[in-house]
This record gives sequence, structure tokens and C-alpha cells, in this order.
Amino acid sequence: MKGSKIIFLLILLPIVLGVISLIIGSSENIGLGELFHHIAVVSGFSEDPTVLHGSLSTILWQVRLPRIVLTFLVGASLASSGGVLQAVFRNPIVDPFTLGISSGSAFGAALAMLFPVMAVNISAFIFGVIAVVITYLVSYAGAKTSIVSMVLAGMIVSGVFTAFLTVLQYLSDPYKLQAIVQWTMGNLHTASWQKVYTAVFPVLIGLFVIVILRWKLNLLALGDHEAMAVGVNPTLLKLVLMAVATMITASSVAAVGVISLFGLIVPHISRMIFGPNNNITVWANISIGGTFLLLIDDFSRTVMPFEIPIGVFTMIIGAPIFIYLMRKNAINWNS
Repeated sequence: MKGSKIIFLLILLPIVLGVISLIIGSSENIGLGELFHHIAVVSGFSEDPTVLHGSLSTILWQVRLPRIVLTFLVGASLASSGGVLQAVFRNPIVDPFTLGISSGSAFGAALAMLFPVMAVNISAFIFGVIAVVITYLVSYAGAKTSIVSMVLAGMIVSGVFTAFLTVLQYLSDPYKLQAIVQWTMGNLHTASWQKVYTAVFPVLIGLFVIVILRWKLNLLALGDHEAMAVGVNPTLLKLVLMAVATMITASSVAAVGVISLFGLIVPHISRMIFGPNNNITVWANISIGGTFLLLIDDFSRTVMPFEIPIGVFTMIIGAPIFIYLMRKNAINWNS
């Protein structure tokens, strides 16, 4: 693929879509000229006191911009987490939901919402880690862990935590129940700078570690013996990458709720476009994941007079695109 195409898909497209997302919305559409005027005033290149104190300024900088930033962070983190887990386990059906991370984090966040003993994001992270540990212990046998058994164990653990989440919903009062149900379908309409500040540091740290270790993902794809042959400890590397994937997934789930299968679909799209080289697909997962979720969010908040949960649109829009790319590329998972 030519460098110009890579630059467009990974850099220019997210910027263009971010600008479009800033000027469209259910409350009011804004012209590009008006947007640039606002940016000039905020940056100090122009003077217009009415711009800084009007409702339009609040809509742009306090409602839409934090939502755009949070959406991109969550999309990038879920896609990157899915790509890392698929490389670690060398299995194309693995994603944060498959290994129980999403379900464990969802249960932890809902538990904190129902019984506010600790912060939602901390509770989500703790139970996400617990889910992964249980998955590993269940699949551990004979001094080694089978990839297939770990995926199956993850599905079982995910089902158990989903059942626990259902119990919490049953025990909740109507007001908290409504909040939990909306949250489990993916909830971006409550995005704020406070949520961005809560999620940005663990997500950026996790993405930084993944970017630094991206070349080692190619070694894991070859197998443990090949990785050890070049001086890499595959067991330690897998533990680090799984911990990072858990951290960014839990942070995303705590911020916006559960967005199912997004971490499964986007890494495949990245590989279909850029190939299997993780040196490129790690960057692609960050860019395409954030851009794709931002596109879905634009549809969810503009296509209807009311806002549809983004988790619903993830499957409505994402699944057909994934099927189209899969059929068009005649994908072969063994290549």
C-alpha cells in the first residue's frame, strides 16, 4: 500500500471525521466558517466576546468535543485490546469479551453504581483482572495453558459475570436499573471532560506500551519456541500484554459501558486493509478503531430525533461492513 493511502487512512481521515462530528448534532448543525471563527476566537487569533459566552460555544467545547475525544479513545482502546489478544493467543475469534474482561469489568462497574463503595473505574478494573485470572486458572492444566481451553474458559467466565450482572439489575431500584441497562448498551450521551480525564491516562499508557511492544507481537504470532529463539520471554510478554489489554478495556467499559464485539471486528478490518504485520496494524487499530466508533456515534446521535445506544449501532453498522470485507478479500485465517 502506498504511503499516501496510509497517511490518509491513519491520519487525515480521523481528523476530517472529527471536524465533521464537531459541526453536526441533534441540537444544532454548525457551518465550517462558524466553526473556524470559534476556533480563532478560542485560540486568541480573533476577538469576539459573544462567541465565548454563547450557547453555541457550550455545545461545541463542553458537549461535543469531550464526546468526540472520549469516543475516539474508547474505540482505539477496544480495537487495540482486541488486536493484542488475537496476536497473543493466535486466534481470530478472541476479543476482550471472549476472555471475560468486558463482562467482568461490566459487573464491577455496575456493582459500584449500585453499591458506591469505590469508584466505578477502579471497580471495573479490579473485576476485569479477576475475570482474566479466573479464566487463566480454569484453563491451566498440566503446567501449561491451551489456547482453545482458555478461550472456552473465557466464554464460560464471561457468561457467569453476565449472569451476576443480571442479578444486580434484578436487585436494583427502577432508577438505578434504568441507568445500568442504558450503560450496558453503550452510553456516550453522558460524555464529559471529567470522564475523559478519568479514562485518558490509563488508555494512553496502555496504548503506549502496545506501540512499544508492537514488533514483539509478530514474534508471538510465530510461536513460543520461535520467540525464545531470539531472546524474548513469551510468558512474561503475554502477561504484560494481557494486563495492558485488561487495563484499557476496563477503563473504556467504566467510561462508556459495554460495546460488544467492537474489539473483534476492527482488528480484522485492519488486517484486511494493511496485512498481518503488527508494526502497521497496531497503528491501524488505534486510528481505525477511534474513527469507526466516531462514525457509528455520529449515526447514533443524528439519524433519529432521539439517541440510539451506540452498542446497537455497533452491530447494525459494523457487522455488514465486516461481512462485506470478509467476502471481498476471501479472507484466509491461516495466512
